[in-house]
Amino acid sequence: MAAYVFRIRLRLGPDGVQVDPNEFETVLRIPAPTPGEEGWLFFQQHLWRGAVGDAAHMRSVAEDHLDVPVDSISFSELETDRSYLDALNAEIAADLDRFNADSVDEVLHNHLGSSIHVRPGT
Repeated sequence: MAAYVFRIRLRLGPDGVQVDPNEFETVLRIPAPTPGEEGWLFFQQHLWRGAVGDAAHMRSVAEDHLDVPVDSISFSELETDRSYLDALNAEIAADLDRFNADSVDEVLHNHLGSSIHVRPGT
């Protein structure tokens, strides 16, 4: 399968106790929905040229997943296998007008930049 990979900085502020460090960086992997199914346009809605399109909104998305405040977020890559990428390419190709683009490569570059990591052997 596939996942959108983000670097995030979290801040903990528990009531009545101290945490040291109270800020740290980690990696967040959000599973990529199957192309064509609900949520598959995540890349179009949230990413532009390999970066987070709206940082405040993406921090909120991450906070919804983690239930802790997220101070910063940056997109790292779409981590995928070959079959997922092939399915994504096919779904994009079926409706290029939706993306206002002339090719699948243009769509992928516009939203993911060069940040696609296909795992070897898949």
